[in-house]
Amino acid sequence: MQTYPDIRWDMNAAEIEAESFRTIESECPRHGEMPLPAWRVARRLIHTTADTRVADSLAFRHNPIESGLAALREQAPVFCDSNMIRAGLSIDRLRRLNPAYSRDDIHCYISDEDIAARAAATHRTRAICAAEKARPLLDGCIVLIGNAPLSLARIARYILEEGVRPALVVGMPVGFVNVVESKQLLALCDVPQIVLEGRRGGSALAVTTLHAVIESA
Repeated sequence: MQTYPDIRWDMNAAEIEAESFRTIESECPRHGEMPLPAWRVARRLIHTTADTRVADSLAFRHNPIESGLAALREQAPVFCDSNMIRAGLSIDRLRRLNPAYSRDDIHCYISDEDIAARAAATHRTRAICAAEKARPLLDGCIVLIGNAPLSLARIARYILEEGVRPALVVGMPVGFVNVVESKQLLALCDVPQIVLEGRRGGSALAVTTLHAVIESA
């Protein structure tokens, strides 16, 4: 007779989430050590990755959650480095902080025709060119980087060299080239930031981070 895994069929979505959080809190050594707003971010990232080690790699600098919430209440623009982030952000969640938010407040230039042309003409990545196009937005902006380390590095140089002041930078590019270095460059910047140090990151984690910040509203 065929036997099946012990699937719990009778749980609704809220019960599954609650049970997942109980498991995370029982298995993550950092639970109870982190301030609650930071733990909410860590818990969501662990929930997204199923990896409790994520909590050990998170850096919160210069009051990022408080600054991010204040910016969201003022309908700050959001700049992101990938269309996956733009598509993944929940307008309903943004509207919890400011009902005026719309998809037009989330800016991603990576697929723009002028960006492709500029990248080809200058022999640079579209990510760098997109970050340069975003320069007028960056003061008071929320920056979500989940893919391109050179986008994060270019924005960090604007902060260091031109005094640009984003309200929050989520620095979570992923990969093997320029990734660690771009996060180290951001660490030199005296701006609110949440960073997943090391090589790990991704667009889904950047989205999850901002959603988790909103949970502390």
